[in-house]
Amino acid sequence: MRIGIDARELCGRPTGVGRYLRGLLDQWATSAYADRHEFVLYTSAPLGVSLDARRFPTRLAAGTGGTWWEQIVLPKVVARDHVELLFAPAYTAPLVSDVPTVVAIHDLSFAARPEWFTMREGMRRRWVTRRAAQRARAIITISEFSRRELVERFGVPESHIHVIPPGITMPPGTPTRGGQRTPTVLYVGTILNRRHLPDLIRAFAPIARGRPDVALEIVGDNRSFPPEDLDGAIESEAISAQAHWRRYIDEQQLRTLYGSARAFAFLSEYEGLGLTPLEALAAGTPSVLLDTAVARESCGEAALYVPVNDIPATTRALTQLLFDDLLRARLLAAAPGVLARYDWPRAARDTLAVMERA
Repeated sequence: MRIGIDARELCGRPTGVGRYLRGLLDQWATSAYADRHEFVLYTSAPLGVSLDARRFPTRLAAGTGGTWWEQIVLPKVVARDHVELLFAPAYTAPLVSDVPTVVAIHDLSFAARPEWFTMREGMRRRWVTRRAAQRARAIITISEFSRRELVERFGVPESHIHVIPPGITMPPGTPTRGGQRTPTVLYVGTILNRRHLPDLIRAFAPIARGRPDVALEIVGDNRSFPPEDLDGAIESEAISAQAHWRRYIDEQQLRTLYGSARAFAFLSEYEGLGLTPLEALAAGTPSVLLDTAVARESCGEAALYVPVNDIPATTRALTQLLFDDLLRARLLAAAPGVLARYDWPRAARDTLAVMERA
């Protein structure tokens, strides 16, 4: 089968969906079961990652990479290449095309909490994603929570939805146990309102004022709406010497942070899954998470959970992860059972099987 893939998320600096797609491609590049298929990648700009050009030839269809490109430019290019199926890994797909689609929809935050998006952006996402889901031969999602959301909010038949948890993508060489740990709290992920970064800064501040050796490392681009002022929050708590925010770091720096932090914090009240806490756990760093259904589904007994907007409880949980070795050992003992559910070879094989049936 000749499979086209919308690979826009691999342009620039891949995060989130880009890392998800890269994990699948890495498996398909070396797996015998994938050899019977041809893959063609479609992008609007040069790829930001290195791939085997013979295994994954890339068609560059220049454009902005937005909705016009997806709905007008991409279908024409795909039709000329006689693609038999198009895999869309990032929520939406062409709505007028003779080529069948399989679409990955990771969450429905734009439907569940429209106030987190501009009116125009929220309406666009809801309209295009709903219709892409209705048109698709099959939908892939990453958690049982997101499956329920698709059924309840978009009315998608359960038989069309396949829950395939992704693998855990770790920077090469990241230590998974032991090693020298510093009293550092780490956050990695796009800055979104639902992830409550100002609350994390406020919860960390009392620890920082009592312990000059602790640090907070925040890594992620700020895409919050309404915009959140993280620099201002850090300055107002007078912890600029101990709290650092970087928009992006390379794989070597990320490997170092994952391997040296003692605590990870991800105070998100809505996710399709939440991959960076799992990456941290794989590196031996347990998390403080908001107590939500999807957080419990993803991390189980290997994390601490706190209520939303409860700053004192978050401070206590961070303190425990930083300084309570017995608690950390108990959480890390639960890690193998949790992480066993997230396996790239299985995810890639199951994803390709859905495409074959579609």
